[in-house]
Amino acid sequence: MNEYGLWIGGAEAKGVSQRTVRVPFDDAAFARVEEAGEEQAAAAVEAARGAAAVMWEMTRAQRSAILRGTRERLLAAREEFAVTIASESGKPLREARTEVDRGAATLLFSSEEADRLAGEEVPMDAAANGAGKMAMVVREPVGVIAAITPFNFPLNLALHKIGPALGAGNAVVHKPASATPVTALLLARLFAAAGLPAGALNVIPGPGAVVGPALVKHEAVAMVTFTGSAAVGLELRGMTGLKKTTLELGSNSAVIVAADADIEDAARRCAMGAVANSGQVCISVQRIFVEANVADRFAEALTVAVGRLQMGHPLDEGTEVSSLINAAEAERVAAWIGEAGGAVKKTGLATLMPTVLRDVAETARVFADEAFGPVVSVNRYTELDEAIGRVNASVYGLQASIFTRDLAAAFRAARRVHVGGFLINDVPQFRADQMPYGGVKQSGTGREGPRYAMEEMTERKLICWPVS
Repeated sequence: MNEYGLWIGGAEAKGVSQRTVRVPFDDAAFARVEEAGEEQAAAAVEAARGAAAVMWEMTRAQRSAILRGTRERLLAAREEFAVTIASESGKPLREARTEVDRGAATLLFSSEEADRLAGEEVPMDAAANGAGKMAMVVREPVGVIAAITPFNFPLNLALHKIGPALGAGNAVVHKPASATPVTALLLARLFAAAGLPAGALNVIPGPGAVVGPALVKHEAVAMVTFTGSAAVGLELRGMTGLKKTTLELGSNSAVIVAADADIEDAARRCAMGAVANSGQVCISVQRIFVEANVADRFAEALTVAVGRLQMGHPLDEGTEVSSLINAAEAERVAAWIGEAGGAVKKTGLATLMPTVLRDVAETARVFADEAFGPVVSVNRYTELDEAIGRVNASVYGLQASIFTRDLAAAFRAARRVHVGGFLINDVPQFRADQMPYGGVKQSGTGREGPRYAMEEMTERKLICWPVS
């Protein structure tokens, strides 16, 4: 069992306590990790403050080269990272490998956007008093960014914050989820090996209730970027004041399946979209509205597709679905399924059999709230506008989708469903790492994806001068 310190100022550091990281599937001990308190959080911010001045002076080419060098090292260590992700998060190894590949892509996109980061000319003579002047807008780093990330994608979601932040010339203090800190600590070492200045990336695992506020409230932190639950995000938002803040929060993503859709294909896609990573994905398929005359056929096909998925230990090559992050989460999801009248099958400490529910009361927690577990509900509708209205009834609005052969109906839904991203003939669980990603309503504010994150992580400055 390896031991890991905090990562502050380019070196390992002691914390105030230690935590044993465990494999969720069987509770086996995996690693021992130092945990930070308020003092270590402050030290990490000070290290980042010093490094921010160094990052400011670096050229785009230098920052881009560091991101590309980290990508090369990540790909070389692909299996080590995949095993680490699978062990501490419970994600099947095949999905963990995919996450490493996506993380490498996020680094590549971040390096490319670092090369392209640019301002613009302002047409001053469009105004009478602007005659004889020229102006340009430049983009400058905000400084120190606090990045708080969840357990479900401990590598790629971290890189969606760290990659653009460093590419834009900022310094970062990263607080990973308490359950999955090892991936973040290994990642920091890759950046250091690629030439990142000491202090430009600091990693401080620790209790969210202690480390989170210590970072968010620190006067040297210019921006907070958080991915997690809506409740915690709203709490942090209340602490940030005038700091720039990006929040990627919860969801209960919906799918509309029209009668003219390829029912078997839609069912197959929704099966994996609902239970991949045991449903612990912000854009996991949770609510499916199916046109009434094909609802039973679709539900049966979905149940068959879900039932074929192989369950097992996350490190077994054949496993497609493994455990939730801990036993408490498994108990919560099981209770929600039971409230909705579903039969719960718990097969291990934190493992639930994937569940398909039919005709669920839309006030049930498993339908209205974010389930974050291997459960999906199938309800029927009569008219498309009715389905659109029921999709929009949610307090969340991250991503949604429709399956149909009717292009006009597809774009009618795309325009009227109130979400940050809408998919046609695919599940809302789809995400390509260069696309803008984020939600509306209680799903958050701001957008990720390297180009869009860099826009959030820089400030526009006007420079104006007379030319005559």
